[in-house]
Amino acid sequence: MPAAAAVPGAQAARPGLRAWIVLAVLCFVYVLNFLDRQLLSILAKPIQDELGVSDGQLGLIGGLYFAMFYCILAIPVGWLADRSNRVRVLAFSCGLWSAATAACGMASSYPQLALARMAVGIGEAGGVPPSYAIISDYFPPGTRGTALGLFNLGPPIGAALGVAFGASVAAAYSWRMAFIWVGVVGVMTAAGVWAFIREPRKGGLDAAPAQASMEGAAPAPGFAETCRGFFANPVLRNMALACGATQFVTYAMLNFTVLMLMREKGMSLEEVAVWYALVFGLGSALGMFLSGRLIDRLARRSRTAYAYLPAAGLALAIPFFIGFVSAGRWELALLFLFLPTGLNYFYLSPAVTLVQEEVRPDQRVLSGALLLLVMNLIGLGFGPTYLGMASDFFRASHPDSSLQMAFYTLVPFYLLAIGLFLLLARSIRRQPAREKQL
Repeated sequence: MPAAAAVPGAQAARPGLRAWIVLAVLCFVYVLNFLDRQLLSILAKPIQDELGVSDGQLGLIGGLYFAMFYCILAIPVGWLADRSNRVRVLAFSCGLWSAATAACGMASSYPQLALARMAVGIGEAGGVPPSYAIISDYFPPGTRGTALGLFNLGPPIGAALGVAFGASVAAAYSWRMAFIWVGVVGVMTAAGVWAFIREPRKGGLDAAPAQASMEGAAPAPGFAETCRGFFANPVLRNMALACGATQFVTYAMLNFTVLMLMREKGMSLEEVAVWYALVFGLGSALGMFLSGRLIDRLARRSRTAYAYLPAAGLALAIPFFIGFVSAGRWELALLFLFLPTGLNYFYLSPAVTLVQEEVRPDQRVLSGALLLLVMNLIGLGFGPTYLGMASDFFRASHPDSSLQMAFYTLVPFYLLAIGLFLLLARSIRRQPAREKQL
């Protein structure tokens, strides 16, 4: 049974004050989620200097090792959250990943750091999908793109704060203290979410037909039924694949941009804490927010906007990405990096909004987890892993610019992602309006 979607030309209902407060709290949790995740890449240089790990090893613990737990466990956690209290699942997960983040700061060897990162992945598996569903039950159709766009400011804010905070603490004290302090803040936040956020009624703001069908005699869809329906739906399947190809680029960049700026373009930790934090924070935040606002407007005219908007963003990003990689000094590199930082994230708000409005309210957490499974397993699992190994490969022939050479090889993945979004637009055009369902 389809979830409610905004009717073309209809006036969207206005969410109440409580909805905006909940959105702000969930966004802060997402900030911590991404801050914890990105500390490893931000502090890669001092970690390498102390523990003696290679680019390939960094790619594995920031990519594949983390993603194996983060992506796969999100599926059973999503199924559980759809049938239980989503706020409690989120709070418990936040406490777990925060404690594991603190443990990263206590690691004295590469295996210990790898185990701690895996534990972070286990906790973060229960972070984002429940939040998507909670927001969708606090905000009515027609406002969810904007709400989810604001929620998706969590990654850019978290990464920017991670750069500023992590680099500053590492420069003043040590990289270990950055992990420990962030972990403590996360545990306290988890307790606040458990105590103060109210669980909303599933589907309570959707259109009457959708609510009646869900709350009537039809039983709740099972785990296997929801999974089969997700991958049998060409719109959902193609969106997940297109996002995965996009995240291959974005997560590869996130995990190695700071290291390249410091090692190959002459940037210091103090300069990273100010200038890279500003470029990444402002650029990605603008991209997240603007794409959320645009998709609320454009999707009312044509649902193909869910595909064309991300494709256009990626196409515009390519020449500036090449300029960033080829720049000789960090100042020029950051100027080129600003636009790709925003345009690379034009996919996320459209993807989340489409999935949340394509499925029943009691399938939203699991469906969001399935989206994250595909795009994070491809992007987070293999993007950083690939780029780290590519850098190790180029080390022999380009000892002073191995990461630069590895970054150039990401351009074909930009083109692949654009092609997959165009395929998604074709699937949307072929989908009859009455088949918007799992």
